[in-house]
Amino acid sequence: MKYEYSPYSFRFFYYLLSFPFLILFSCGEEDDNTTSPTMGAISESVYASGQIKAVNQYEAFTSASGPIQEIFVQEGDLVQEGTPILAVYSEREKLSRENAEIARAYADLQTNQSKLRDLQLAIDFAKSKMLNDSLLYHRQQNLWKQNIGTEVELEQRQLTFQNSKTTYETALLRYEDLKKEIQFNEKTAGKSLAISRVLESEYVLKSKINGKVYSLPKEKGEMVTPQVALAVLGSADEFLLELQVDEYDIAKVKIGQPVVVSMDSYKGETFTAEVTRIYPIMDSNTKSFTIEAKFTKAPPQLYPNLTLEANIVLSEKAQTIIIPRSFLIDDQFVLNENGDSIKVEVGIKNYQSAEILKGLDTSTKILKPGL
Repeated sequence: MKYEYSPYSFRFFYYLLSFPFLILFSCGEEDDNTTSPTMGAISESVYASGQIKAVNQYEAFTSASGPIQEIFVQEGDLVQEGTPILAVYSEREKLSRENAEIARAYADLQTNQSKLRDLQLAIDFAKSKMLNDSLLYHRQQNLWKQNIGTEVELEQRQLTFQNSKTTYETALLRYEDLKKEIQFNEKTAGKSLAISRVLESEYVLKSKINGKVYSLPKEKGEMVTPQVALAVLGSADEFLLELQVDEYDIAKVKIGQPVVVSMDSYKGETFTAEVTRIYPIMDSNTKSFTIEAKFTKAPPQLYPNLTLEANIVLSEKAQTIIIPRSFLIDDQFVLNENGDSIKVEVGIKNYQSAEILKGLDTSTKILKPGL
């Protein structure tokens, strides 16, 4: 049998095939533009980006300039506070310390004992002479009382005794002055040596914490300056989140708020934390504030500088009336199925949904505005 198709039959066949799609399209469009409130969970949060930091993480600098003479540790090593990390060579500070050691040795009290002994001998001699001249003077006085000798002899004996006494007292003063001078020089030289050692020790970079060496960006022999970070150190097993929050959202953030965290290193997983610190100054370049948070549920393995995204949860409800945010007009009205506006009281809001506290129940159909 031979069939013939007319234009009219082809048109009918086309409409017949298109009819179900028209029905589906029509229904979908109605579903997109009308809805009813539902019971569900909703939360309001603030977005933040950031990275992982080790607790007490810091970049280590030295005040020295020069080549790296020696590196004492490797990346990943655990260190104690005061552990030498590396040394920068400085010929000037080395010579300064050596000169200070020489000066300290020269000014040492024990080294100057010979000078003190010489003065002590001079004191002993002056004392002996003073005692002898005193005895002769008293003898001459007794003779003078017996009308023996002349007044000139008496005066000479008295003058000799006074000179001897003055010499003895001068020797005592010189001894005390020399002793004080030696003690002062010894202390001054000791202080100078201590300062030189401190200055030289600044050329040895030491750990300020008990932790781990995460980075040693320079190699032995490289020239460094005080502006160059020579190491990154931090806690070996404690980490925190350093988050950046926009200035428009900072007023909503409070210490203790929960944080939901996602990381590229753990795709498809979320972790939880809690806000522990809010830095009270804005970065004028990024227009953001720095927030610190501590994990309450952490990944099994963390490394400093891992990137992350987070939502700081401001408020949440497990079961409440919610509608799509796009159905709200000015955050206070909705349209019923007749197109009439209904005033509602809105609670928690996020980008997708809004909580309705008053004005609607789950049986009310509402229309999307702008149709």
